Amino acid sequence: MNVPDIFHFLILPGFSALGFMSAIEPLRVANRFRKGVYQWVIVSSDGNAVPASNGIMVQADVSMSEVTDAKTVFVVSGFEPLVAYTPTLGAWLRQLSMQGAVLGGIDTGVFTLAEANLIGSERVTLHWEAASSFNERYPSITYVTELFELCDQRITCAGGTATIDLMLDIILRRHGAELAFSISEQFVLGGVRERSDHQRMQVTARYNIHNAKLVLAIELMEHHMEEPLATDEIAKQVGITRRQLERLFCHELADTPARFYTGLRLTRARQMLQNSTLSIMEVCIACGFESPSHFSRAYRAKYSLAPRNDRSTPPHTSVA
Repeated sequence: MNVPDIFHFLILPGFSALGFMSAIEPLRVANRFRKGVYQWVIVSSDGNAVPASNGIMVQADVSMSEVTDAKTVFVVSGFEPLVAYTPTLGAWLRQLSMQGAVLGGIDTGVFTLAEANLIGSERVTLHWEAASSFNERYPSITYVTELFELCDQRITCAGGTATIDLMLDIILRRHGAELAFSISEQFVLGGVRERSDHQRMQVTARYNIHNAKLVLAIELMEHHMEEPLATDEIAKQVGITRRQLERLFCHELADTPARFYTGLRLTRARQMLQNSTLSIMEVCIACGFESPSHFSRAYRAKYSLAPRNDRSTPPHTSVA
């Protein structure tokens, strides 16, 4: 009789329900086709129910203290992933790692692994919206934009439906392509996405634009947030004049390059404020604003509130 693979899922308050269910459901369907190949255990810090970001309460099977041995443990979180981090949680994960457990992070779960000093030279991924905050807090860790990353002892995933792709890949490696594709068809998916597929829609789809010069200009802006490029420099790198660039933005997006660029940086700033515990000064610098006062004025103009009023928790200061 085959011994089932057992996955432990540590759910933290505010976790992504979609990311969590996208991990469980492939295992459930795998068992439908091949009875008993997988088992899963839901873990919380104290064994009690945990609220997802959508407010739904999920009952845990066990508490962390009851799990002293595990083969694979996924940390599942969502917005503000470090709010629930404690030295006890970090010590628990480090102990499991020392015993040979594979540790994973779904959505922003990798924040917990990084805070516990459990990411070394491994490449990691997470939800694109939290990537800037992660890079600011853990600059020495290699972040990639893949849907998921599978290393020997670490597994990370962008969350959402990308978690289905991760689990299908794991199932394919363990039980073959036929089972993985059968599960994919049950979910009415067109196929199994590769881990290198993009998390976000490309610029052309996001803004419904098709001019190659304009697309390149926006891509340059998105890749130069901390040290913004001057409009003249963007035009030069795109291969057109400043006036031509301004006409493109006006015709296609009803905006100016400078105002559009500022909007991108403010959107990034809001993501960092709402998905991290970085200080306002750190966010200001990371998004390329020349001073806190300039940042605050621009933020108020766009969102009608001050940066400090657009977050629910103070900066996080705990260490593993």
